[in-house]
Amino acid sequence: MIHLRNSIALFFFLIAGAAFAQGTSVPFGGMEGDRDAPVEVTADQLAVSDADDTAIFTGNVVIGQNDMRLSAPRVEVIYTADQSGISRLLASGGVTLVSGEDAAEAQEADYDVEAGIVIMTGDVLLTQTANTLVSDRMRLDLEAGTAQMDGRVRTVLQPGRE
Repeated sequence: MIHLRNSIALFFFLIAGAAFAQGTSVPFGGMEGDRDAPVEVTADQLAVSDADDTAIFTGNVVIGQNDMRLSAPRVEVIYTADQSGISRLLASGGVTLVSGEDAAEAQEADYDVEAGIVIMTGDVLLTQTANTLVSDRMRLDLEAGTAQMDGRVRTVLQPGRE
């Protein structure tokens, strides 16, 4: 019963969202964001620059934090000014972000680790179970577990599926 009610509410919300086509907000991920959780990075290559406090990972880059996974061909890691932690992750070349059962794809992603915000741009595709949303830009708030879709928003709904 709850799934049916949620599906109906989501359907009308998305239809209304498609009508005005900008500023659609949707839930994202089944996790609680923890900005202080360790960040694990694997890649084929690494180049470090002490001069500008960055590290550039290339080739099959996979980054994990909690149950979130980000993959891309290239990720630049920008460290905090005191080099005690990570400030930002700049991913490019085709990015995939997965959290729980939700997944998003885009050309680029900018993850502000300190703020817990991920901005994905360029042909954004958000998949949640059988439903999809497409937009120009997505702002993901990891603490709130919400995504704001901006630009031309389009959705495909699969009636009768959870």
